[in-house]
Amino acid sequence: MTFFRHTLLTLLVLVLLFFSPNSAKAQKIGLVLSGGAASGIAHIGVLKALEENHIPIDYITGTSMGALIGSLYAMGYSPDQIEVMIKSDQFKDWSEGIIDQKFAYYFKRDDNNASWISFKLSDSSLTSLLPTNLISPIAMDFGTMEIAGGPAAAANYNFDSLFIPFRCVASDIELKKSVVFRKGDLAEAVRASMSYPFYIKPILVDGKLLYDGGLYNNFPSNVMLEDFYPDLIIGSNVTGNNPPPSEDDIFSQIKSMLQSKSDYSIQCETGVIIEPKTDVGLFNFNNVDPIIDSGYVATMRKMDLIKQYVERRVEPMELAAKREHFKMKEPKVVFDKIYIEGLNKKQADYAQKVLRHNKNKPVEFEDLKEGYFRLAADSKIKSMYPKAKYNPVTGYYDLYLRVKKERNIVTYFGGDFSNKPISEGFLGVQYNYLGRFAAGTMANAYFGKLYTSVAVKTRFDFPFKTPIYIEPDFVWNKWDYYKSSNAFLQDVKPAYLLQSEMYGDLNVGFPTGKKGRIVTGAGYAVLTDRYYQTQNFSQQDTADRTDFNVFTAQAYYEINSLNRKQYANQGEYLNFKIRYVNGEEINTPGSTTVIDTLTKYKNYHEWVTFKLTGERYFNRRGTLKIGLFGEGAYSTQTLFNNYTSSILSAPAFQPTPDSKTLFLENYRTHKYLAGGLKFVVNVRKNIELRVEAYIFQPYQALIKTTDLKVAYGKPFALQHYIGTGAIVWHTPVGPMSLSVNYYDQVKDPFSILFHFGFIMFNKRALE
Repeated sequence: MTFFRHTLLTLLVLVLLFFSPNSAKAQKIGLVLSGGAASGIAHIGVLKALEENHIPIDYITGTSMGALIGSLYAMGYSPDQIEVMIKSDQFKDWSEGIIDQKFAYYFKRDDNNASWISFKLSDSSLTSLLPTNLISPIAMDFGTMEIAGGPAAAANYNFDSLFIPFRCVASDIELKKSVVFRKGDLAEAVRASMSYPFYIKPILVDGKLLYDGGLYNNFPSNVMLEDFYPDLIIGSNVTGNNPPPSEDDIFSQIKSMLQSKSDYSIQCETGVIIEPKTDVGLFNFNNVDPIIDSGYVATMRKMDLIKQYVERRVEPMELAAKREHFKMKEPKVVFDKIYIEGLNKKQADYAQKVLRHNKNKPVEFEDLKEGYFRLAADSKIKSMYPKAKYNPVTGYYDLYLRVKKERNIVTYFGGDFSNKPISEGFLGVQYNYLGRFAAGTMANAYFGKLYTSVAVKTRFDFPFKTPIYIEPDFVWNKWDYYKSSNAFLQDVKPAYLLQSEMYGDLNVGFPTGKKGRIVTGAGYAVLTDRYYQTQNFSQQDTADRTDFNVFTAQAYYEINSLNRKQYANQGEYLNFKIRYVNGEEINTPGSTTVIDTLTKYKNYHEWVTFKLTGERYFNRRGTLKIGLFGEGAYSTQTLFNNYTSSILSAPAFQPTPDSKTLFLENYRTHKYLAGGLKFVVNVRKNIELRVEAYIFQPYQALIKTTDLKVAYGKPFALQHYIGTGAIVWHTPVGPMSLSVNYYDQVKDPFSILFHFGFIMFNKRALE
């Protein structure tokens, strides 16, 4: 049936060409599309106007965004189809370096920490590897292969045999010359042409590192003339040469050093230049309709002149038949062999298992897609680049996957600076191993007035059919709330309170789908709290002390697709945890205690805690994003010897960064429900206003009695509220935030927090 349909289409195309009134006229038209980042989307409007007026396009050359738009047209996509593609969430994800939530693989993600930047150590020397790109090209690389794989195979990897003969250019910065692509992997050619310096990572093609074609030839009309020699060249140009560099503008100086002047004239006796007028940021792909319209309008203004030069016309039916005829030649993308380049045999075996590729069975494209993003999420993998090559002997495609493993040693630096005494530094170092299994050993340290911590953990990843990881860790945490403050530039100190804990545990995890994981584990912890139970104490007084030596076991199910580790505005988070606790409480009273005896108090405790936390954001692409947050805890925990020790060991509600730095008695109890709304308004791309409001409903609050003991209050007798309003700037290294925070029924309900960096801590023993 397919063969019969293909034969009919071929005959139809021949008949249309034979009986076309202009078929005898050999006039050929070439279209040149300039680079210009987001402004280059105007080329879609140019194509729409030309097709509506039946102007034929026989050849296309393009640079950067012009290469992308031109290649899509050369593959047989109509202007309307290209417009839909450019407006899609998928394309916006490419432009921002975001992996579609459907393929984000949370199981492989490392735990969040307060790092800003990382530096890699080579095997022989210390080198700081500054990033060569602002966005991740992982999704873009796979997407361009997905789109161009079939058309490139149909053309037998000869760009002259595409639906429209095509050329694009990239830049060889070593030889300081332009590179013209006439054949080979179409996706690779377009990707090289779009590799804008410092924004998108350059790629290796035949051993040469290639960058954006606009560096040396941003308007390849010379390529059009030399390769195709058309009768008429129509050029669409959305940019121009840079102005002279300014002595006070470093970016203008860098651009002048990198970019040569391009010739934006038509290098042909007969030519028409179309110059759409756009007013859009370099990489602003949020509102493309005005950009497309600018191309359409600019082309229509030149249409009378174009029609004077162009005698031929192409009818829509003829064009549609030719497109369908070309599309019918595309082999279905199913992969047979996968070749891993850049890794040794053991490492390649690991990669194959993560991809879940059965060497004896072809793999469908969607199945490979899942494996690709699964491997890309592995922290032991630094970068990947895929190429699909059709094998006419087998009838399947072979995948050539160029993989670069992460450096063996990675160091991390970060922390947080604040107007409050909660500032902290962060240092981390990780050793990576990749063989038949993967392993990473991470050691980190936090140091500050409020919080000090040291942690060491090792994670072993085994790429079984159902992957698992085994992770032993050791953590020492110390919290000193005496030095923290809830006021702006004031030294208002709460009662002396110092917590320290030391624990080790062993966890085992395995994935549930792409966004989830189940983790179970057990460990032993030693917790020590030192505190005064009254505000009236002197330096001569001794603090109460509670030691809790505990065995604990846990299991939790977690989903996480949040787009940021702090101040997220997209995605969802869900954590349902069950924790078992069994330990001995040892309370040593201090000099301010009101009980008659100062002897130690001992008691055994055993309880189970169930805790559910959820967060979700809506209206992903809109200016206003709304988030929902909910949390509930149910614990069978028994009361400790006094009020403060009971409060310290109880589950806490801490929904905001500021609340995580404060000891808030009103928001701790054994059973509670809590929830809130988040309103996030994008002022600019990386600046947002956030307003959040929460309600905390304890089932029974923990009440301090007159003798400083503890009792339960009446069910549902009290509610407490938290509110925050903030402006957040997401810098390349971390967030900068200024917020006003409110907590009801405390001495100073309002506080101002300014911080730059991440307010994050290592996991607590009973968290």
